Amino acid sequence: MKQILIIDDEPIMRKLLEQILKQKYEVVSLENGKEALEWMYSGNIPDAVVADLNMPEIDGFEYIAKVRESAFFSDLPLIVLSGEESSSERIRCLKLGANDYLIKPFNPEELGLRIDNLIRLKS
Repeated sequence: MKQILIIDDEPIMRKLLEQILKQKYEVVSLENGKEALEWMYSGNIPDAVVADLNMPEIDGFEYIAKVRESAFFSDLPLIVLSGEESSSERIRCLKLGANDYLIKPFNPEELGLRIDNLIRLKS
């Protein structure tokens, strides 16, 4: 079973994403970019990541940059979920290397399809 890493500092959002994705994927959810990087650097490579932008410790922008710097994670499918609708935020994420950007509130079916497509492209 493919593994999805969810990174969001809001417990309610993590629970919601787990509920949506657990039918199809093994789900690991962490609170911020720092925890996620530590988990990944200790040898865990998920099949895709869904990350929030506004988080304590290491935010979404810094997380994307650090993931893309690493040879191990350079092609890891990465979707940003954000409450920010500004196109400058979206462009910044895409320039840093995010594969996709969805605005909260999002359609659960659309998120699932975008994850499926990114994983399929990678394999």
